Amino acid sequence: MILADKIIMLRKKNGWSQEELADKLNVTRQSVSKWEGAQSVPDLNKILMMSRVFEVSTDYLLKDELEEADGTQGTEVSVTGDFEESIPVRRVSMEEARAFLDIKKKLAGKIAFAVSLCIVSPVCLILLAAAQDTGKILISENMAAGIGLLILLLIIATAVAIFIFCDMQTNQYEYLDKIKIETDYGVIGMVKDQKSQYQGTYTLYHIIGTCCCILAATPLFAMMIFTEEDFMLTIALCVLLIVVSVGVYFFVIAGIRWESMQKLLQEGDYTIDNKKSETAFEPVCKVYWLIVTAIYLGCSFYTEAWEISWIVWPVAGVLFAAVKVIYVASKRK
Repeated sequence: MILADKIIMLRKKNGWSQEELADKLNVTRQSVSKWEGAQSVPDLNKILMMSRVFEVSTDYLLKDELEEADGTQGTEVSVTGDFEESIPVRRVSMEEARAFLDIKKKLAGKIAFAVSLCIVSPVCLILLAAAQDTGKILISENMAAGIGLLILLLIIATAVAIFIFCDMQTNQYEYLDKIKIETDYGVIGMVKDQKSQYQGTYTLYHIIGTCCCILAATPLFAMMIFTEEDFMLTIALCVLLIVVSVGVYFFVIAGIRWESMQKLLQEGDYTIDNKKSETAFEPVCKVYWLIVTAIYLGCSFYTEAWEISWIVWPVAGVLFAAVKVIYVASKRK
C-alpha cells in the first residue's frame, strides 16, 4: 500500500473530509487531494505532522507495504484478507509504466494500419473478378483470380509482418494482461492524468469510426438507385470496404491507447477477476480461431469463392464474443 492509499484510509478511518485534514496539517484541500491522487508527495514536516495527527509511526507512512495501523503511535498490524493470492503479483516502476505507454502510443498507428490492410485485402480480387466477368478487361478468369489472390496474399503477409513486429516490441509487457500488478508511488496519478488528457481524442476517434462504419454503405445504396450495372455496384462494394477500414483504423488506435492505460490502472477488462477469466479462456480462444481458420480455408478452396468466403471472419468475430460471454457466465455459475 503506497502513501496515497494510506492517507485516504487513515482519513476515512477518522471520519475526516479532505478539508478537515487540510486544516489539521495547515495546508490547502488541493494539496491533500494531490497527495491522495499520488500526484505529489508531502514533505518531511507534513509526514511528521500526519504521524501525530493519525497517531501512527512515520515508518508506517513511508513504507510501501500492506499494513494497517491499529490506532496507537508506533504500532503496526498486518492486514489480513483476500489479496487475490490465486494469481502472481508484480510491481511496476514509474520508468516501466512510462515506457509501456510510450511504446503503445508509437505502435498504435502501425497496428491500426495492419488491421485496415486485412479489411481491404480482397478489394483487388473482387474488382478484377468483376472486371473480367463484365468484359472490362480482356484476361482469362484464371488470370484475374490469380492476380487478385497474389495481391491479397501480399497484403495479408504485410499485415502479418507488422503484427509480428509490434508483438515482439511489447512481449516484455505481456504480464500486464495476466497477473495482478502493484505500482510504485506516483504511477497511478501519472496514468490517470494521461487518461484524462486523452479522453477528448478517444471520444473523437470513436465518433469518426462510428460515422465511417454507418456511412460506408452509402455509395452502394446510391449506385443501386442510379444504376443496375454490376461493375459499378462492385466498385461501390469496394468503396464500402475501404471506408470501413478507415473507421476501424480510428477504432483500433483509440482502443490500443485507452487499453494500455486501463492495463496499468487495472480497470475495465483488466480487473483482477477479468485477468483470471482471460487466463482460463486462453486455451479455448486458441482452439476457436484454429477451427475458424480451418473452416475458412476449407470453404474457400472447395468453392473457389474467395470473394465471398472472407465473410467468415466478421461472422466468427461476432460469434467469438458470444462464446466468451457463455464461457464466463458458465464459470461464474
